[in-house]
Amino acid sequence: MTVAVAIGTFDGVHLGHRRVIEEARATGFPVRVLTFNPHPRVVLGNLVELISSLERRLELLAELGVAETTVLDFTLDVAQQEPEEFAAEHLAGAEVVVAGEDFRFGRRRRGDLELLEQLGLSVRPVPLLDGVSSTEIRRHLHAGEVAEAARLLGRPPELDGIVVSGDQRGGTLGYPTANLAVDPGLLVPQYGIYAGAALDHRAAVSIGTNPHYGGEERRIEPHLLDFEGDLYGRRLVVELWERLRDEQVFGSEQELIEQIACDVDATRKAVRPA
Repeated sequence: MTVAVAIGTFDGVHLGHRRVIEEARATGFPVRVLTFNPHPRVVLGNLVELISSLERRLELLAELGVAETTVLDFTLDVAQQEPEEFAAEHLAGAEVVVAGEDFRFGRRRRGDLELLEQLGLSVRPVPLLDGVSSTEIRRHLHAGEVAEAARLLGRPPELDGIVVSGDQRGGTLGYPTANLAVDPGLLVPQYGIYAGAALDHRAAVSIGTNPHYGGEERRIEPHLLDFEGDLYGRRLVVELWERLRDEQVFGSEQELIEQIACDVDATRKAVRPA
């Protein structure tokens, strides 16, 4: 089948990545994405906190109209491939190749879109969006600036994980929470209390160590408003809309309960960033 191949890491599937997919779709051919896992920079020895899990990345790409995504297992052997060899192995049959204009690949990052043209491939470079990058999104998330991150993503930032058993303390306070276990490679924003949503319910989300109870282990605990049901073992994608406050230690458990009530009220009033 003749396809347009969009190639890149697509971590976060931000507005710049969306522009690449839109350009590929504009060719009129079905779009196949060629992406990489693990992140190439991780394999090369760098620390990279992912904005989206692989599963979520595939879902977001499908939502953009991608017909098929090929996930290439990125290894040191792949990194050392000569770009001509990489193109012959992974881009054969592509009617057109679409990528960000700064895309590089192959041994010593020698491969670029100009080389692909020299190899006879039709290429569409996509100009970068000023100020939009995965690095900039990570910077905002580390600062708890979820609205700013959403502006670059084109959607709210998310946490993606499996609900596991926790202290079950929230239920005794009248605000049961889900204890979310996320992939260790996934970026977790600055500690604090956030307004967000999950499963079509607004959610007040605590990220941190529960200092009121002397906790040391990081916990991600969304309280889904007006939700009844068992979430244990389920995958949960939690949107983050607004950072409400820092974590804190209270003078009494009653003060904590009163603050949680305020957080829930603020969550009800929060506006989803677009």
